[in-house]
Amino acid sequence: MTTLGGYADRIGRVDLSTLAVTYESIPDDWAKKYIGGRGLGVKYVFENGPQVDPLSPENLLCFMNGPLTGTEANMSGRMAIVTKSPLTGTVTDSHHGGWSAARLRWAGFDGLIFKGRAEKPVYAYVHDGIVELLDASEVWGKGVHDTVKYFREKYGEKDLSVIAIGQAGENLVRYACWVNEDDRASGRGGTGCVGGSKKLKAIVIKAEKKMPKAENREAWKEAHKRALETIMAEENITSPRKGGLSVYGTNVLMNITSNMGALPTRNSQVTSFGEKAERISGEYVKEHILVDDPTCHACPVACKKEVEIKEGEFQGLHMESVEYESAWALGANCDNDDVAAIAKLIDLCNDYGLDTIEHGNVLSVYMEASERGYANGSGGLRWGDVHGMIETTHKIVFREDVGDVLANGTERAAKAWGHPEIAMTVKGQAIPAYDPRGLKGMGIAYATSNRGACHLRAYTPAAELNIMPYRSLKADPLEWKGKGELTKLFQDVHAVSDSLDLCKFSAFAESMEEYTAQFNAMTGLNYTVEELLKCGERIYNLERYYNNLAGFREGSDYLPERFLKEPSTMPGSQGHICELDLMLEEYYRARGWINGVVPEEKLRELEII
Repeated sequence: MTTLGGYADRIGRVDLSTLAVTYESIPDDWAKKYIGGRGLGVKYVFENGPQVDPLSPENLLCFMNGPLTGTEANMSGRMAIVTKSPLTGTVTDSHHGGWSAARLRWAGFDGLIFKGRAEKPVYAYVHDGIVELLDASEVWGKGVHDTVKYFREKYGEKDLSVIAIGQAGENLVRYACWVNEDDRASGRGGTGCVGGSKKLKAIVIKAEKKMPKAENREAWKEAHKRALETIMAEENITSPRKGGLSVYGTNVLMNITSNMGALPTRNSQVTSFGEKAERISGEYVKEHILVDDPTCHACPVACKKEVEIKEGEFQGLHMESVEYESAWALGANCDNDDVAAIAKLIDLCNDYGLDTIEHGNVLSVYMEASERGYANGSGGLRWGDVHGMIETTHKIVFREDVGDVLANGTERAAKAWGHPEIAMTVKGQAIPAYDPRGLKGMGIAYATSNRGACHLRAYTPAAELNIMPYRSLKADPLEWKGKGELTKLFQDVHAVSDSLDLCKFSAFAESMEEYTAQFNAMTGLNYTVEELLKCGERIYNLERYYNNLAGFREGSDYLPERFLKEPSTMPGSQGHICELDLMLEEYYRARGWINGVVPEEKLRELEII
């Protein structure tokens, strides 16, 4: 067991096949080496074996907190859901905010681990250090919103969190996700599909606020004060009601990336949405449809943007939120500049439990396949056809007609039509909202991400767009040199923050110094910055080792040919391609890997074996 501060030292292990629940401690060595959240979840999934079929009862589904989750630490309301992905076949972790993570900690848990498959639908009711498995037949077949409503009526809204799958997870859509009562989603990798395969409908948590106390209270006061000062600093994008992230939300990036020729548009056939970008931007949302700025546990930034559609076909729709990635995926990527329709589509995804990023790519690949005559016989989908997008969404969730093909994700759909080249995917997962011809760091970050194409493994735009605190790392977005080393650094840093588990946006203000000071004060350890960063490197290498053992070996780090051979035609990045091979060489040298494979000496150096 671990005696470190910050941990409840309690894992609920649930066998859904037998409905047995047991409780266990966290091995002290694991806590010190893998921290918590993402890192600890990956360790449990690794020990379960990398050969497991993602949709078999043997796969683990882990809901994990970190040592800072639910504490006074700023932005500490994050939970990691870790499993083997049915979309990619890699290990995956996907995080969500709101209050559910904090409440899991207040209920007395560092994590919940599910294995097996229930005979009939069940939900886990978590409270006072115990987990009860109860019948979920009443809510099986319901969307997330009705499921949340049902449990609020049953248990009362006060001190309650609900994390649920919708019909997408139930019907094994490979990119289904878990969504909580605040419409915060663990979006990527198909974690909700794994839930559906196990007949696990929801995690319902009832817990009053009971914030863990730091092991070293005096050191904590100083560490917490210093971290808060960096977040509040007016020059930072996180500054409450002043910084761009706080004022406009994540969608502050729409105009910026479009203007620099780094916004993938029409399934990445072009790199800018031109004048249309303004109509789906954070600035437009704030001026026309914004009604509230709700926030997550212990977060002063309030980047969430709650909107209400006040006119037109979707009048009366009240939802959150028109995030950058979602607005891009269902907007520019599909040649759709109708912000009200985008809000409607996001709300549908939230209710059905669909990853908006993958869904936007699924729709755009279907659009390009229709345009090129590859998807004959399916009826087709035109660029920007809002009603067609909504209709196709329903078909995907219930696996009807062409929806049965699209429900397997972007890459599998393109392959089914015989044209894998139009899928903008890496390791089976579709890209987010950054074109690597205009932001070169994203190219190497996508290619080497352990969970498939992803911006959150290494958020290189922090340096390429000159976002604090990385001004010392300022990088030219169109320069490939140095991006391999930069990506390795960001991957290790983000592995730390994902394991603490702090919101990724904390890294727009805090640095490893702030992370280390808070970790030490909370746990009572005395790590140096280098030692904590080494934990991040260890976690990233463990993930890569898992993937290697699962069959992802030499040549598994790649990009779609479109980014490598079709130069951008738009201002800001015109004439540019992504020089992946050159960056990969630099990256592997920095990592000490051999063409994407972790050698035994590196595993020993990091004490993984």
